[in-house]
Amino acid sequence: MLEIAVDTETGQRHLRATDRELDGLVRRIGGDGDRFLVVQRVPDLPDVFIQVWHEAGDIYTLEHRDGAPDRHFRATLDAPEPVIAAMTGWARREDGWGAGLEWVSLAFDAQPPVPPLELGDEDRALLEGRLREILIGGYTTRAELTETAEDYLIDGDDRPVSPAQARQLADRMWVERVEEQSSWQGETDPERLQRAFTALSAAGITAREHFTCCRTCGNTEIGAEGPPDARGFVYFHTQCTDAAAAGYGLTLLYGGFDDSAETTAAIGREVSAALTAAGLPVAWDGDPGQAITVTPLDWRKRLVG
Repeated sequence: MLEIAVDTETGQRHLRATDRELDGLVRRIGGDGDRFLVVQRVPDLPDVFIQVWHEAGDIYTLEHRDGAPDRHFRATLDAPEPVIAAMTGWARREDGWGAGLEWVSLAFDAQPPVPPLELGDEDRALLEGRLREILIGGYTTRAELTETAEDYLIDGDDRPVSPAQARQLADRMWVERVEEQSSWQGETDPERLQRAFTALSAAGITAREHFTCCRTCGNTEIGAEGPPDARGFVYFHTQCTDAAAAGYGLTLLYGGFDDSAETTAAIGREVSAALTAAGLPVAWDGDPGQAITVTPLDWRKRLVG
């Protein structure tokens, strides 16, 4: 797998696509509503990407950017093969991946400097504290973090953080978190959890991470998330994520779609077994009326973006 995320014009996201999948995606584009791909690193880094645009019967326009506005380049190609080679090399971070292509530097107007945030100590601490919580939770994107940075302190008509200030703050804190996680070694507890959820999904149990805002919404919406023949479900909502990120363990909600205690207990046993098999500690007494808790838990969720 390649450590990339590929977004398409159709709204699909392909996380950690393989070489073969990237090849197929490049060859596919060209039709109406499916003309471009945007590829970012995993984890995402501000203004670092490669993208391609193609309409049937026309050239391929390939662009890449490496951070600063003066590091944005474009090349045009007549066939998909050199596009695929360049994008795959970029994804693998190969030296000289773009060699042999005729790159043209794109000129962009200089952006005005972003004025410093004029926040009191309390508001700044509140805002940065909330952004830090979201980053530690690990399920956000840079765009979502920027939106939170802009909206979190709004009070009526008072909007103390501009869009440009929000992006600057969110990007700074995002990069700091990426630097933190670069020192993590091996599989983390959230990755063990993801492995358990993948196994449960394969066994016919609808399993969702960071799903909806609360238990009421989760129980209402979980039935539509999986296949019609799913035997049951397990999920945790965003408040559960916040608690896990704060060091309180993770609460899992589960059940059967027939609403019977017997089915719920059986699903609970399967969930507990999958978690244990993934190397996670489980606290549950077998009572179908009680949530399953994964604790103690070292919540180190790697950002994707």
